[in-house]
Amino acid sequence: MKRVGFIGLGDMGMAMALNIIKAGFELTGFDLRSERLELLERAGGKRAGSPGEVGAASDVVFIMVMTGKQTEMIVSGEGGLLETMKPGSTIILTATIQPSEARRVSEAVFAAGLNIIDSPVSGGKAGADAGTLVLMASGKREVWEAHQDVMNAVGGKIFHVGEEIGIGQTVKASLQALIGSTFTAIFESLVLGAKAGVKGEVLYEVFSASGVSSPLFKNCAKLIMERKFKDTGSQIGTMYKDLGITMDLARQNGVSMFTTSAAQELFQAGISMFPDEDNWSIVKLLEQIAGTEVKW
Repeated sequence: MKRVGFIGLGDMGMAMALNIIKAGFELTGFDLRSERLELLERAGGKRAGSPGEVGAASDVVFIMVMTGKQTEMIVSGEGGLLETMKPGSTIILTATIQPSEARRVSEAVFAAGLNIIDSPVSGGKAGADAGTLVLMASGKREVWEAHQDVMNAVGGKIFHVGEEIGIGQTVKASLQALIGSTFTAIFESLVLGAKAGVKGEVLYEVFSASGVSSPLFKNCAKLIMERKFKDTGSQIGTMYKDLGITMDLARQNGVSMFTTSAAQELFQAGISMFPDEDNWSIVKLLEQIAGTEVKW
């Protein structure tokens, strides 16, 4: 059975790592925070002192960090994976970064005789906890097929979206345009109904029975009405970063993104006011403007 490494043990990464352990894989992890490593050890994983140590102990390494710069340092920096992973080993990039950054990382990976799967994920912390994430993987099909066992430990649906590294990130950037715009539409529709005198319970029940009903809507609306805006697993900074990637990709390809650009501006306002809270906190900004509150 493959020896698995995991770098980046945040809310998403830790949940994914724990599911890999539950699936029976030997896992070595690294994070800059010692308390995350302690959690990993208590769950049966092994702690490493650096990315390089993870690479030396692993046949396949997941990277689940925030930015492309962090990814490049983990892979190509001093004491990074390229210095310690054996030829033929594989990096699975589940972080969401620029497609161009994924391609740049892959060039160094291939030059070192390693494999890489570009596979950002969707499903949030709930999907990570349940092991039902959607994986949008690009890379050589034979490499993708050879790693179905470990990818199945974290994902419910695993798509091979293309052979070229960066296509996975492109699919994710396109998806985030839809998700980010959906979030802001939910916020606005709930605030409108509340301001006009409709009870939150009525809005929730009717919207949930309509054609726009979705797990995303139900989770989002429920958290808003329960006034839970922090530590719910969807930090506002992540979506704001992702929408920036989406808009950069749109500019590079000459695509107009009217709705997504408005969503990004709303997330900009939200992160300025509530930098340590979650996506749903943006509704509080709209509530302040309207002079109302969305609640049961």
